Amino acid sequence: MHNDYVTGGFALAQASAASYLVCADDPVSYDRAPVSDGDRVEVGSGMTVRVLATPGHTFSHLAYVVESGGAVAGVFTGGSLLYGSTGRTDLLGPDAAAALTHAQYASARRLARELPDSAPIFPTHGFGSFCSATQSEAQASTIGWEKRVNPALTMDERAYVESLLAGLDAWPAYYAHMAPANLAGPAIPDLSPPRPADAAELRRRIEAGEWVIDLRDRVAFAAGYALGTFSFPLDGSFATYLGWMIPWGTPLTLLGESPEQVATAQRELVRIGIDRPAAAATGRPEDWAGERGVASLRLAKFGDLAAAAADGSGTGPLVVLDVRRRLEWQEGHIAGAVHIPLHELPGRFAEIPPGEVWVHCGAGYRAAVASSMLAARGRSVISVDDDFTNAAVTGLALERG
Repeated sequence: MHNDYVTGGFALAQASAASYLVCADDPVSYDRAPVSDGDRVEVGSGMTVRVLATPGHTFSHLAYVVESGGAVAGVFTGGSLLYGSTGRTDLLGPDAAAALTHAQYASARRLARELPDSAPIFPTHGFGSFCSATQSEAQASTIGWEKRVNPALTMDERAYVESLLAGLDAWPAYYAHMAPANLAGPAIPDLSPPRPADAAELRRRIEAGEWVIDLRDRVAFAAGYALGTFSFPLDGSFATYLGWMIPWGTPLTLLGESPEQVATAQRELVRIGIDRPAAAATGRPEDWAGERGVASLRLAKFGDLAAAAADGSGTGPLVVLDVRRRLEWQEGHIAGAVHIPLHELPGRFAEIPPGEVWVHCGAGYRAAVASSMLAARGRSVISVDDDFTNAAVTGLALERG
């Protein structure tokens, strides 16, 4: 059963009166069609779904081979075989990770052994997913192509296991809530528009410690925003980072340029178990700010940071805050920077030294989120909206480890 998102399968089966195939070993609390390794399910006329046990991502993980006319039309691999990668194996805890990694290797090999090279693969995760053990930018693949590029199919077992385990970094905290929701059977989500909120209500919610989220892109947010709001733009890993950072159960209000923007955010949030925003507002920051007015945030490049560090042109002591993840930091970071991964920031504000804080990440999205949170706490902050590869060419000293 999925540990990384809320399944839509149960609700879809209810809505369409279809059978819901679920591993017989999963202790779900609802009626389903239990299936196990080797089962074959006839679908309509001329199509068969064959079940393959592929433990690794979880112990009870299954893949589904679709056959038509006696030929393999494709295989839904779940997290057992991704595009150029495999699913991570530590979602059930560190004690099970090694055993699951060995199982993942065997499962990938089984798929490659039993299926034709021409079979398309359809995984549940793609580029950028935190459920992928390593990253790939591929958008489609086949069993034959994976035999050429996938570490599980090109490395020996020991090397694969050691490499995968060494490369695992933190995973989103909201994952802890996904398996219980999926075992219980998630209901059909309510995607109706949230209750509208005016500027006075938004201010009350902010002052009560609730999270009011600005969905606009980070450039628009920097140009003008309502004080106390947090920037989680829809054009990045919106739901992943918001779900990772918000204290679970905290009331959430969405601010968007349009009702469509709010609706898109709602749809992304229900996939991680955040079903109903407390309220929403659309329009411009002037509509949301009320009497306190609109604030702005400075954006900069790494060249600006290098210049400020060289000539002391800032408004106080210069603090460089790196909010990338641990493995990114180890591969290279600015000498003297403070390292706090974005997902740890809400609990570590006190560790940031006094001064003007220049926040950066790998490309700008996470820096924008962190900068908005620091600004809400009254810090003087500059968000570096730049690719980290540009840091070295500006003369900033870099370190590894």
